[in-house]
Amino acid sequence: MTTSLLDAARRHADAHADVHGVAATPIAGLAILRETCPSPLRAAVSKPLVALVLQGAKRVAMGLETFDFGAGDSLLIAADVPTVSQVTAASPAQPYYSLVIELDPATIAALLADMTPAPLCAEAGLRPAAAVRVDPTETEVADSALRLLRLLDRPDALALLAQPLVRELHYWLLAGRHGAAIRALGAAGGHAQRIGRAVALIRAGFAGPLRVEQLAEAAGMSVSSFHVHFRGVTSLSPLQFQKQLRLIEARRAMLADGAPLAHAAFAVGYESVSQFTREYGRMFGRPPARDARDARARPRVA
Repeated sequence: MTTSLLDAARRHADAHADVHGVAATPIAGLAILRETCPSPLRAAVSKPLVALVLQGAKRVAMGLETFDFGAGDSLLIAADVPTVSQVTAASPAQPYYSLVIELDPATIAALLADMTPAPLCAEAGLRPAAAVRVDPTETEVADSALRLLRLLDRPDALALLAQPLVRELHYWLLAGRHGAAIRALGAAGGHAQRIGRAVALIRAGFAGPLRVEQLAEAAGMSVSSFHVHFRGVTSLSPLQFQKQLRLIEARRAMLADGAPLAHAAFAVGYESVSQFTREYGRMFGRPPARDARDARARPRVA
């Protein structure tokens, strides 16, 4: 990881980061994150993406798995999965910076049509594909990212060269350590795309009853096969996935909208406030009432 990439990201993020620490760019799917202090827990259902950490450190949890990583590492999220994240190392003198690239299935599919079937990197085949993983950032990926960021200061060149560089960046990601997991996103009719159809149904109706037969039908699988492949793609069972979606939405409603605890619980499908409180505490590390109270107090402390 070169200091030039950090410098380019720092210049853009320091000038353009919003109140949430997100610096958007004119390049679709590309953003820079900036934090000047360790963050509270943040929950989201992420689109498939790669995050190149340039300075600082972060922790991401998905299900029972937790990943700690820092400068020089890349985080891959290769499926629409619920995650809980927290910046663990950041300060005003040394902010946390990461470059986030959303993965484009159409670009991946087009590249796969022209690439050799075998992994181009020997390490790519050493471990099975996983929905979330962390690896050292490869030189080719960092070089492509740097050339992409340099276009931000050249608007005339940006219009002509951004897309070819985005394609090149996807190529090096496919050819590297993350390749096995990313390839699944571009495989037409593959398990990742079929499970993606079921995930879309869960996300659209997460507050209602979970109908596994309907999900399996959307994925074009038997119920038993669907359970196996759903866990293989997301590392969660369908019920665990739905539960985490419910908790994430309830937390958003309480922290962002000021919804009362019971209202947030019932709105996402819980029938018992006590069950909601227990499961919320297991996922976020603190009871919902205290979490909401601390969140309201945080801006005043800042």
